[in-house]
Amino acid sequence: MNSTTITVTSTPPAPTVVRGDSTDSIRRSREATRTFTDSLSPAPDPASADALVLVVSELATNAVRHGGGRYTLELRADAATVTAAVGDPSPVLPRERTPDLNGGTGGFGWHMVRRLTSELTISSGPGSGKTIHATVPR
Repeated sequence: MNSTTITVTSTPPAPTVVRGDSTDSIRRSREATRTFTDSLSPAPDPASADALVLVVSELATNAVRHGGGRYTLELRADAATVTAAVGDPSPVLPRERTPDLNGGTGGFGWHMVRRLTSELTISSGPGSGKTIHATVPR
């Protein structure tokens, strides 16, 4: 009896790009991230997909609030990871601060992003700004 081995390969989807400049665009970025992760084959682990949506939400929110009011989100995937790159026009790097448990002024986002990602890097650009690359395992 002959046996045949079939190898299935999937090409990664084209990167998804979202540009935003408002709090409404943050919702669109979350939706685009969910659509992107849902389109991957094989799909990422549900916890990884949820983590990426939360990371995108935090990074987009920080870009609107602290990074110059606008951002570009690019989503990419390879066989092992999914990466969100969020660029904004501010050269100021994210900073960790003590979360405000009583006054509601925040401080949770960067801690959360660091905890939810398997790799986190910051590069220069676009222009004089920065891009934060956040990766989660697939």
